[in-house]
Amino acid sequence: MRRVQIRKVARLGTGHTPSRSVEAYWEPSECTIPWLTLADVWQLRDGSISVVHDTKEKISPLGLANSAAVRHPAGTVAFSRTASVGFSCILGADMATSQDFVTWTCGPQLDPRYLLWVLRGERDDILRRTQGSTHKTIYMPDIEQLTIPLPPLDEQRRIVEYLDRETARIDEVIHRRVNQLKRLDEREARRLSAALGLAVTARGNGLAPSGTARTRALRWAAHISGGLTLGKRYEGPLARRPYLRVANVQDGYLDLTDVAEVEVPPTDARRFSLEPGDVLVLEGNGNPDNLGRGCMWRGEVSDCLHQNHVHVVRPDRALLLPEFFALALRTEWVRHWFTGGVAQVSIATLSQSRLGDLPLPLPDLDEQAQMVQQSERARAKHEQLRASLERQVSLLREHRHALIASAVTPPPEAEAA
Repeated sequence: MRRVQIRKVARLGTGHTPSRSVEAYWEPSECTIPWLTLADVWQLRDGSISVVHDTKEKISPLGLANSAAVRHPAGTVAFSRTASVGFSCILGADMATSQDFVTWTCGPQLDPRYLLWVLRGERDDILRRTQGSTHKTIYMPDIEQLTIPLPPLDEQRRIVEYLDRETARIDEVIHRRVNQLKRLDEREARRLSAALGLAVTARGNGLAPSGTARTRALRWAAHISGGLTLGKRYEGPLARRPYLRVANVQDGYLDLTDVAEVEVPPTDARRFSLEPGDVLVLEGNGNPDNLGRGCMWRGEVSDCLHQNHVHVVRPDRALLLPEFFALALRTEWVRHWFTGGVAQVSIATLSQSRLGDLPLPLPDLDEQAQMVQQSERARAKHEQLRASLERQVSLLREHRHALIASAVTPPPEAEAA
């Protein structure tokens, strides 16, 4: 089967950001045009959503007219090419995109739904074209050279119907397993809450933790700091250091399979270095599921820094054990405080100030240590069950990806012919 450059059968386009310094371009009452940005990528990560109908931000007709942004027609295929690279969707309405996306508006020989499945099926091959050490990017000359197998239109539609049907079945099983994980975590949060005296109870017109220990704001017992903002231009000698991103900080543990590196001045390297006993807390960064997620740092990587979307809580060990606070992050009380107290008007974000306001019961250190020890012993069964469910989800997603790849990629002999 022949491969053709996508731009030969679809109109290639991209996007832009109207100037933020011109208030008229961003007048809320005038911003009516959906505008796809990297803040919308979170909904595309698991591949279950194909069509995006709404976006976090919108731009105004005036901003559109005075920038290089373009309103693409519904049915256009969009593909993220910077930072969060390789996520694709179909525009469900006429909308613009930021410069972080490339778009293809399909001609008569190409079904947009088929193009979407090919981009997802060949994502790993496409990602090999990325460049950059800090922010990965696929540059436009490489985008222009992208090719896809192009069967006749009726065959494209048969492939689409097959993949829509089969992936829906797999997604339903994944959905059930993910819900089981959520219920398991909720049960563990309730257990931890009871063990640490942090169960949520009604008190007056609000909610309060159930423990008897005196409650103090977190900032009273810990130093809270932000992280390194990426993308700055520096002059002078630079130090190369590993740094933690949002993806590295999971719920109760670290994922260090992919640790990025960055070059910064020695002063920043010292300022943003992690110390064993620091507790990492995510600010959210557009994904409500990430808000307040965290774990303890034990010095797993030498001279490691952290980016600005990862808050660092450094407890005063005369008042608060880092192990106690790391467990407290997983309780229903703390999660309620983060999710119930953060405005959801535009984006779920946990500020340093809000984190510092967290009311936390502080039993004496011996009692904290005893609570941690008892809770850690009880976690073993939970972790075993969780690992089993996560393995099932991982295998299902691998099967899903293999199914897509095999459906859209012709065998070598067909391609050679």
